[in-house]
Amino acid sequence: MDEIKLFDAEMKFMNIIWNNAPINSTSLAKLANEELGWKKSTTYTVLRKLGKRGVLKNENATVTYLVEREEVQQSESEEFIDKVYDGSLKLFLTSFLNKEKLSESQALELKKIIDENTKKEE
Repeated sequence: MDEIKLFDAEMKFMNIIWNNAPINSTSLAKLANEELGWKKSTTYTVLRKLGKRGVLKNENATVTYLVEREEVQQSESEEFIDKVYDGSLKLFLTSFLNKEKLSESQALELKKIIDENTKKEE
């Protein structure tokens, strides 16, 4: 799956599934009611739609995900940076860090991540 787009309510629903899968669809409907205030019919409608889009599978009343949470996060992050910052990760980080100051340990952790993911120029 190339581009994964979930609406806000779908993302909240998928978080329930990611945290509990595999899960019985009846139990999922109860959780969706408790956490999202959804009726059983709403849960089954969204299950059907996400199933058609290849995001999850509901087989023999057991729901499992077909798309990892990290895939969705990556896709959503890229779309956000493209939309708001014209695709510039540097502009995003600059904007974020102008408002949110990092602790020294957070900065070291980010530096490590950047170092591990930096292409060496030839």
